[in-house]
Amino acid sequence: MRREFFVGVLLAAVTVTVFWHVSSHDFIAYDDPEYVIDNPMVRAGLTPQGIRWAFTTFAAANWHPLTWLSHMLDAELFGLNPGRHHLASLLFHVLNTILLFLVLVRMTKALWRSAVVALLFGVHPLHVESVAWIAERKDVLSTFFWMLTLWAYSRYTEKPGRISYLVALIVYALGLMAKPMLVTLPFVLLLFDYWPLGRWPAQGFVHDPRQHEGRGASLLREKVPFILLAALSSMVTLIAQWKGGAVSSAEIVPFGVRLCNALVAYLLYLVKMVWPAGLAVFYPHPGRGLPGWLVLCAALVLAGVTLWAVRSRKGGPYLLSGWFWYLGTLLPVIGLIQVGDQAMADRYSYIPLIGPFIMISWGLPALAAKWRLPRILLPLLTAAALSALLCVSWVQVRHWRDSVTLFMHTLSVTTNNSRMHNNLANVLAQRGEIEEAIAHYEKALAIQPNAPEAQSNLGAALVSMGRVEEGIGHYREALRLDPNLAEVHNNLGVALADQGKTEEALSHYLKAVELRPDYAEAHNNLGNILADQGKLAEAVTQFQEALRLQPYYPQAHNNLGVALARQGRLRAAIPHFERALELQPDFEQARRNLAIALQETARSGVPPAPP
Repeated sequence: MRREFFVGVLLAAVTVTVFWHVSSHDFIAYDDPEYVIDNPMVRAGLTPQGIRWAFTTFAAANWHPLTWLSHMLDAELFGLNPGRHHLASLLFHVLNTILLFLVLVRMTKALWRSAVVALLFGVHPLHVESVAWIAERKDVLSTFFWMLTLWAYSRYTEKPGRISYLVALIVYALGLMAKPMLVTLPFVLLLFDYWPLGRWPAQGFVHDPRQHEGRGASLLREKVPFILLAALSSMVTLIAQWKGGAVSSAEIVPFGVRLCNALVAYLLYLVKMVWPAGLAVFYPHPGRGLPGWLVLCAALVLAGVTLWAVRSRKGGPYLLSGWFWYLGTLLPVIGLIQVGDQAMADRYSYIPLIGPFIMISWGLPALAAKWRLPRILLPLLTAAALSALLCVSWVQVRHWRDSVTLFMHTLSVTTNNSRMHNNLANVLAQRGEIEEAIAHYEKALAIQPNAPEAQSNLGAALVSMGRVEEGIGHYREALRLDPNLAEVHNNLGVALADQGKTEEALSHYLKAVELRPDYAEAHNNLGNILADQGKLAEAVTQFQEALRLQPYYPQAHNNLGVALARQGRLRAAIPHFERALELQPDFEQARRNLAIALQETARSGVPPAPP
C-alpha cells in the first residue's frame, strides 16, 4: 500500500507539472461559448431551472446532463474565471490517471507496468486536447466514471454479490450521462474477463487465476444490463445528434469514403501515439482525397496486428486484450457514423490509447526477456521516452493558451482548413480587427465555397463595416446553401430592418423562431418589429418568450419595459428597466427609460411596483 501511495503521488505530481499552466489559459472560441460563456443556463450556476434543463436538453447535439451540471457547478463556484474551470478539468484528469493505475494494480498485481500505463495516459500529448479544452469536460468526467466502473467491477469479480454488481451498474449509468463514449465499456469488461481477470473458461494464460470463473454464456448474461444501458444511451445520442444536425448524410459523406477515412484514422492515431507531431484542434475531412495506397496500407497494418494479437493470445493475452480495447473503444468515434466534419480528433483517443499502452507496458518486458537484453536497458529507454512525451505535452499545452494561438498553430500544421480560417476570423472580428477577419473568411471560402457558416460570418463582418448590401448578399448566399439556418435568418432580418425593409425583416424573424423556437435573440428582434408596427400585445408576448428562454437578457428586459410603458402599464415596466440595469450597469438606454418611467409615475400619481 505504501508503494502504491508513493506511485500515485508521483503520477499526480508529474501530470500536474505538465498541465499546470492551463490555470492561466483563456476560454477558447470553439465550443466553449456554447458550453459555458454564452450559455445562460450554465452561467447562472446550479439552479432548479438549470438542473431541469440539463436533463431535458439536446443542446450541443448531445444528451449529457452530468457534463452540464459539472459546468454549472464551476460557474457557481468560480463564475467565468477560465483558469479555475481549467483546473477543475485537470483535477479529473489527475484522478483518472491515479484510478487507472489503481485498477490495473488491483487486477494484475503488476505495480510498475501499471504505473507506466498510467503515466503514458497522464502525460501523452494526444490527451492535451481533452484536458486543456473546457468544452471537453465530458471527456475527463466520463472517463472518471469509466475508471470507477472498472474498479467496482473488479470488486464484484472478487466478491460477487448484488450490491457490488449494482454499484458497478449505477456508476456506469452515471458515466453514460457524462458522455455516451462509454457505450463500449461492456465490451471492455468482457476483454478484462479474458485478461487480466482470467474469468473465461480457457486455462493457462493468466498470471493470477480467480476463483469465480464462469462459462462464456454466463459472462455474456452478466453484461446484459450494461449492454441495455449502452443501447439506450446510443439511441438517445443518435436522436440528439440528428436533431442537432451534427450527423452527415450518406449523400454528403458516402459510406465508402467514411470507411476509407476510418481505416486511415485507426492507423494515424497509432502513428501520433508514437510520434506526436502536428497535433491540431481540427483535422479537415479529406473526403475522396485519400490516396488508395494509404487506405490499403492502413487496412493491411490493422489486419496484420489483429492476426498477430490473436495468434499471440496464449503467450501474451494482454496483446489481444489491449488491441481489441483500442479497436473497440475507438469504433463509436471513428467516423462510420460521421458526426461533424473532422477526419479525426485527438480527444477521441483519450480512452482508446489505454489499450496500446497496456500492450507496450507488458509486451516490451516480455520482448526484452526473450532477447536477453541488459536489465537496465528497458528502464532507461522507458524513462527517455516518457521524458520526451512530457516535454512535447508541455509545449502542446501552451498552444491552448488562447483562441488566436490555438487557431494559428492549427493552420500551421494542417492544410485546406476552412473551419480554422473561419474560427480565427471570428476571433479577429470580435477584437475589432475586421479587415484581417475578412481576409480569413475569404480564405475559408476559397477552400470551401459552399460553407454557409463562412458566408454568413463574412456577411456579418461586411455589415459591421457599413458594406450592408455586400453583407446581405452573403447572408442570402448562406441561406441558398442551407435555408434552415436560424441565426442567418435572424441576422439578415437585422440588416433588412436597419434598411427600413420591415416586412421582409419580419418574415426572416418569423422563420428564425420557426426553425429554432428556443432562439431568444430572434424572439426579441421579432418583438421589436411588432412594437414598431404598433402591435404591442404581440410584441410583449415575444419579449416575454425571449426572457423565458434567456432570463439574463438585459436588452429584452428593456424592450419589454418600453412595450409595457407604451401600453400605459408603467408599474409593470419599471421592474424590467431596473433588471436590465442590474444585469448591465452601463446600459444607458435602460437608465433613461427608467428615469422617464419614474417621472411619469410621479407626475400621474401612480405608485411604483413593489420590489
